[in-house]
Amino acid sequence: MSVSLSKKRKKELRKLQGAADSVMQAQREVAAEAAEVARAAGRQLQQINREIIAPEAKKKYEEYVEPYVDRAAPYVRDGYSRGKKFFDKSVIPAAGSVIGRAAGAYDATAAKLGKRTLVVEPPKKKTSAGAVIAAILGIAAAVGIFVVAWKALSAEDELWVADEAISTPDA
Repeated sequence: MSVSLSKKRKKELRKLQGAADSVMQAQREVAAEAAEVARAAGRQLQQINREIIAPEAKKKYEEYVEPYVDRAAPYVRDGYSRGKKFFDKSVIPAAGSVIGRAAGAYDATAAKLGKRTLVVEPPKKKTSAGAVIAAILGIAAAVGIFVVAWKALSAEDELWVADEAISTPDA
């Protein structure tokens, strides 16, 4: 079964196709303009960040967080050295002794049974307490900067985009 269209119907369909193509082209142009506006807004936000937010965050960090970091630094170093000394002088020798005895017992048992001996590899280095403390201080500083940025943005009414339509400035 074949369906053939009349010349009038074909002409109307071509006309409709042309209208659809022009609408599609108009949508592409609007999307391109919207993308350009978004890029311009991003550039403006970068400038605001450089000129207002970053200096204010740095100032607030230096004012509120840095004194506590400076005060806590000797305690952190002292705690780290004490923990390292305890770990190096007590925990590592005890763990080494237990592992050595267990490996020796396994080797003796394996030798009697005629199996292979166990080869104990040295333990891999793990992160130290200093790295953990530094990470915690870094997270605390990031939270402080976030709070300062939030307060700076919430206090400045001029930084927010108005709900009204945007009008062009007078030249």
